[in-house]
Amino acid sequence: MIKGKVGSKGELFPPKEIREQANLEIGQEVMFRVVNGILKVERIYSPEEILKRPKKVKLTFKEVKSDRAKLSEELST
Repeated sequence: MIKGKVGSKGELFPPKEIREQANLEIGQEVMFRVVNGILKVERIYSPEEILKRPKKVKLTFKEVKSDRAKLSEELST
C-alpha cells in the first residue's frame, strides 16, 4: 500500500508511482465509485484509444483447425 493525501478542498493526490501504474496523465478524466466503503478510481479511455487497442479474438481449437485445413486446401490448388 502507498499513502496519498487529501487536499484542503477535497482533492485527491495519489503518488506518482500510483499514477504511473494506473496509466494516468495530467488532465486525464477518471471515474470514481465506492464499493463496500472502498474508493475505486478508474481511467476513462477516449473512443480513439479504445479503437486503437488490439482486438482480442477468441477462437476454438476446432475453428483454428478448420481454417487451417481450408487454407491448406486453397494453397495446394
